[in-house]
Amino acid sequence: MGDQITSCANSPTWRYDLEMGEVSKNYIKGYSSLAAFIASDSYNSTAIYRRFTRLSARNLLHLQSDLMELEARQDVLDEEDLQGSTLEKLFALSSGFAVRRSLMCSGEAIFFESAALALKQPSPRTLDAFRNVFNNVQLAKDPYPILGGHGARVLNDAGELVSLCHHLDEDRLTGFIRHYLAFFFVKRKEGQLAYLSERRLHATVAFIDVALAAVLLFGAVCNLYYVTSEEKRLGLIAGYTATFAGCVGLMTNARKSEVFAACAAYSAVLVVFVSGNLGRQNRGSPATGMT
Repeated sequence: MGDQITSCANSPTWRYDLEMGEVSKNYIKGYSSLAAFIASDSYNSTAIYRRFTRLSARNLLHLQSDLMELEARQDVLDEEDLQGSTLEKLFALSSGFAVRRSLMCSGEAIFFESAALALKQPSPRTLDAFRNVFNNVQLAKDPYPILGGHGARVLNDAGELVSLCHHLDEDRLTGFIRHYLAFFFVKRKEGQLAYLSERRLHATVAFIDVALAAVLLFGAVCNLYYVTSEEKRLGLIAGYTATFAGCVGLMTNARKSEVFAACAAYSAVLVVFVSGNLGRQNRGSPATGMT
């Protein structure tokens, strides 16, 4: 059982759980509760917003047209300035100030639009969870959006949504574990929402990478050490190199050139080990002593 304390209509609701000994805060449905949900994830994966691509493109077109008009007027004033009076020179100077202001506005708009276009879309799982909270799917029999008016349709077009926090250099193995094995890394749960521990996830991926690299290298060396047939050794080198290439290509974000370079280095190590006959001299011939 718990005890609930409320203040005013616009204030959050504080709830004290006597059994758990924890204090939780409940917000009024609307901007307050949605903002609290977005800020609840310490890894900011819930920072999902609409990009407004059409409005941004229209804004850039308006700025572009304004600059075209200013450029044409500036060219006319420059021609008049060659033989004009002092008043015409002042008009040309004031037009230059307007051009600079418009150029600054256009440059800022282009820069911010470029940054917005570089943002990635949220992952399907995160977007589904965000939509469930936004539409009160778990809390109401008849789901309804938190925001009213036109804001209720802000999540309808998934292609317009961007995530302000994207995982830098997330390899395919991390994405696979995050999508299919997320239940192993749950940090806390709130209803049907689960928050993952990114630290544990990355530590697990790092351990798998190191273990797999050690197995592919030392396992191949041990296998080649006990095989004496040259034909079998050649087949083993080809098989281990293909396995190594598949692991690098499927589990990392390595580019094609990096995959070729890594495979060349890996096969070179195996070839050097085989051609050097390391450890086989003592096993193949008896030791001889000096007389």
